[in-house]
Amino acid sequence: MHIAVMIAVVLLPVLGGILIPMLPFRGRREMLWYIEALVLINSLLVMTVLFFQPEEAFVLFRFTGNLRVSFHLDGMGRVFAAMAAVLWPLAVLYSFEYMKKEENEKTFFMFYVITYGVTLGVAMADNILTMYFFFEMMSLVTLPLIMHTRTREAVLASRSYLYYMIGGAAFAFIGMIFILSYGSTSAFVPGGVLDMGKIGDKTNLMLFVYVLCFLGFGVKTAIWPFSNWLPRAGVAPTPVTALLHAVAVVNTGAFATMRVTYYSFGTGLLRGTWAQDAVMVLVIFTIVYGCSRALKETHLKRRLAWSTVSNLSYILFGVVLMTPLGLTGALCHMLFHSFMKIGSFFCAGAVIYRTEKSYVHELDGLGRKMPGVFAIFTLCGMALMGVPGLAGFISKWQLARAAFASENPLAWAGVGALLISALLTAVYMLTISVRAFFPGKDFDYCAVPDVKDPGWMMMLPLAVFVIVIVIFGLHPQPFLEVLRDVASEMGGM
Repeated sequence: MHIAVMIAVVLLPVLGGILIPMLPFRGRREMLWYIEALVLINSLLVMTVLFFQPEEAFVLFRFTGNLRVSFHLDGMGRVFAAMAAVLWPLAVLYSFEYMKKEENEKTFFMFYVITYGVTLGVAMADNILTMYFFFEMMSLVTLPLIMHTRTREAVLASRSYLYYMIGGAAFAFIGMIFILSYGSTSAFVPGGVLDMGKIGDKTNLMLFVYVLCFLGFGVKTAIWPFSNWLPRAGVAPTPVTALLHAVAVVNTGAFATMRVTYYSFGTGLLRGTWAQDAVMVLVIFTIVYGCSRALKETHLKRRLAWSTVSNLSYILFGVVLMTPLGLTGALCHMLFHSFMKIGSFFCAGAVIYRTEKSYVHELDGLGRKMPGVFAIFTLCGMALMGVPGLAGFISKWQLARAAFASENPLAWAGVGALLISALLTAVYMLTISVRAFFPGKDFDYCAVPDVKDPGWMMMLPLAVFVIVIVIFGLHPQPFLEVLRDVASEMGGM
């Protein structure tokens, strides 16, 4: 029974999404009820699997030997699946109001719902072949979402996205082939699966392949020098960019790097080598590079996109520390950042939806007109900065602790990058709030559009996000204990 539910949570959104353009809905309201019910039911099924997951893996297709498509939900997969199950219904609800002004709604929601199932396929992948299959399917089903408006800018952004994803897929494929060739199994095993007897004197080759594989899966996390696709993807409707930047694409990349580092190659082979140093240097550079670009950016959504580039490398920084504490910090920031960033993007989307203004200098005085949206945006910004009492402080503190505990001088430099990033984040996030609420004594409020906060379909998800951010910040222990248990699967690595 539980195995059937596990398969259903992947297939139900895919098949249910495909049906959206085909079903004879009598009106938009009926279509929206169908979509929200479909996503909510699937999230309830996910929660059922989280609490009653079967011990054994379920093989959907077997090709030959180790080559099979199979599902199993371990601790790390449960964290990722739970995050998607909570965020998706809220994101769908938000999109109902936002998409009123957009065309081709049925096509949009078809791919939007299918992406949910594909994300869960990555979360529940039992082995690297299954994860790679859904990882690449993610690129295919999100491409039409980026290209949704069909403007020249959207077509160019989707083309850039496709090029980057194809390149990343090639690097990741090389890593998968080496794991299948030199590993004892294709399944994800805490501590790694490589057979040192097979590797022999090819250790440096395997380290080089790890770097390629890390970069291949890391393309979706926009690690430098593969960062530009993410800000360009901001031409998509805000419900798409929010999921791209907070849940589906980018976190799929971060999740995949965790898998190959801790469950395929294994930290026993990697820690203390030039390969660890190489990826750590790239990650540290990306942290500072992303927030520096955000500081320069004047377009609201692109500024948040560069912020995402920086924050995703916080997660990767925890991954490349290659310690249980580092993995705890990485999982913590992956979870907490999802709520902080989707809240920020949805606030930006609400402003664009109401005012059609997309640049920071156009937001002067809007705080008085849209107090709810800008209050939530300010709290999300403070959380991203790492203000104590909010979620961002907890995850950054976990990462800093892990870096110092690693006794790696390069990791200590990473703590410096976190501090620089926190300072720059304060500047590029709070300047938006200050302009909105305090435009100056001589500001003419008659020049501000007569707008107000959006309807409940937008405001309810925003309220939930900010409540969760505060709960994470004030009472993080239950969540940290779960994440520590996941990291403890690595044993004494």
